[in-house]
Amino acid sequence: MQEKSLIESTMKKTIITSLFVFAAVCAFSQDENGEAKEKKFFAGGGFGLSLGRYTLISLNPQVGYRFNRFLGAGLGMNLVYTSQKERYNGADYSKTTQGITGLNTFVRFYPIQRFMVQVQPEANYIFGNVRYYNPPEKYKLDAEIIPSILVGGGLVTPTEKGAMLFTVLYDVLQNPNSPYGNRPVVNVGYNINF
Repeated sequence: MQEKSLIESTMKKTIITSLFVFAAVCAFSQDENGEAKEKKFFAGGGFGLSLGRYTLISLNPQVGYRFNRFLGAGLGMNLVYTSQKERYNGADYSKTTQGITGLNTFVRFYPIQRFMVQVQPEANYIFGNVRYYNPPEKYKLDAEIIPSILVGGGLVTPTEKGAMLFTVLYDVLQNPNSPYGNRPVVNVGYNINF
């Protein structure tokens, strides 16, 4: 019960922090007269893939605004599949499989035109099962909401209608049940400007 209230408290803090950051970005996107500078709406997202003993496949649609040359922010969704195989004495011992759905907010800072730094707080609902091979058994995992904060950066390649994005992010919260583990998450995506 105490763990559940800790998760709820963390989620509330994550959401409040995300809203504060989004509001701050909006405030800094105003010009000297208090009028909004030219805004560019974008939609797109990314696809992530990590294969091996730890497999991660993610689809991350996002929408947002590019407030000015330096700042962009928005909202997104996470659809993720993960699996992790454990081996013992050279043989498969178990396989943990998880499905993840979640929401995120993100802020992007573009210090130079073709490079960005990104902070992305998330709340992910995680569910799944563990299968043991010898003896054969299968257990359902307790579903829970896990907070993450992905921090990193990447390359931006402008195109005629948008931009190609290549990012490397890392979950700085390192919750033991985080879907990202302790490895970098590599995403390739595309944004279309409107």
